[in-house]
Amino acid sequence: MKAHEASCHCGKLSLTYTGEITKTSVCHCFECQKRTGSVFGVQTRLEALKTQIKGEAKIFKRTGDGGSEISFHFCPHCGSTLYWTADWAPGAVIATIGAFCDPSLPAPVMQVYGNRKHHWVMMPESAVEYFD
Repeated sequence: MKAHEASCHCGKLSLTYTGEITKTSVCHCFECQKRTGSVFGVQTRLEALKTQIKGEAKIFKRTGDGGSEISFHFCPHCGSTLYWTADWAPGAVIATIGAFCDPSLPAPVMQVYGNRKHHWVMMPESAVEYFD
């Protein structure tokens, strides 16, 4: 099984996933826009038991729109968010796709908060709307 490597911008916080990355998603919520500095966030949900984290992370917690707590883990040196955990996804590590630096990863199969999507953003047909 292929090991997928991801890291923050400076490389001091990293993640190794030993499993297949099969599903990615896009979030257009305003909080993901603020977190990434872009117009959406792209992520994948990984099995925590197959994920190894190395390095020190700082944590920023917030309550999501649905009322659950989300814990964002970011590098204290460069500030890059590498992954997060959420009450609504027990046993999962949700990792930023860009941190893998692997253009062969699958296209998004789901998008959320499409009602907050910037009008000029074009999504692949594979990214069906989950909810607004």
